[in-house]
Amino acid sequence: MRLLAFETATRHLSVALWQDGELIERAEEVPNGGSERLLPWVHELLAEADLALAQIDGIAFGAGPGGFTGLRLACGVAQGLAYGLDLPVVPVSTLEALALASGERDVWACLDARMNEVYSAAYRVEGDSVRQLMAPVCMPPGAVQAPAFAAGWGVGDGFAGYGPLLVARKPDLEGVRSGVFPTAAAVLRLAAPRFRGGQAVPAALAQPVYVRDKVALTTVERIARGGAK
Repeated sequence: MRLLAFETATRHLSVALWQDGELIERAEEVPNGGSERLLPWVHELLAEADLALAQIDGIAFGAGPGGFTGLRLACGVAQGLAYGLDLPVVPVSTLEALALASGERDVWACLDARMNEVYSAAYRVEGDSVRQLMAPVCMPPGAVQAPAFAAGWGVGDGFAGYGPLLVARKPDLEGVRSGVFPTAAAVLRLAAPRFRGGQAVPAALAQPVYVRDKVALTTVERIARGGAK
């Protein structure tokens, strides 16, 4: 089985190729944009693996939650390739991929959602299996629910921006790893068994998962959340 994956929900952009369990990846931190990197990375990975694009069996992408533009980028590129090659698609939760990429077992995954909010969820990781313990939400860090598991790790750049507020919600964390990001390699590790299990969808049904209902706040809402006028 040969699969491609894209993860662009954060500033850490990546593309990965899975070939019968072997993974290779290209990645770079890009604060803004980065769309021009994805397809050249695809061609580099295919050349490294001595494969043609027509030999790919399916495409996965990090579906979110995450930055609006980044989610549309990954979904759009995945859909475009899937349409052109008549391939199935597997959307994968970006927070699940973050938990898997962390290498920890009990993970409180938090990404900075801007507007004084975080995307938050909790997972238990066993091998390449990730079980959701707390569903993704988008909330102010001082109000978000903490996971019920004992100890565990806080992972993701939500802890870089709002560490003290989040740790105050769960003081018994073993530690914090704010420099971990979701990766296309982690997306593929989650997507591969889903492809094998027939859980892929047609390209037309692949959609991002935003979680947040609003992408902008009024001045009153912004000030109420601690922002500036």
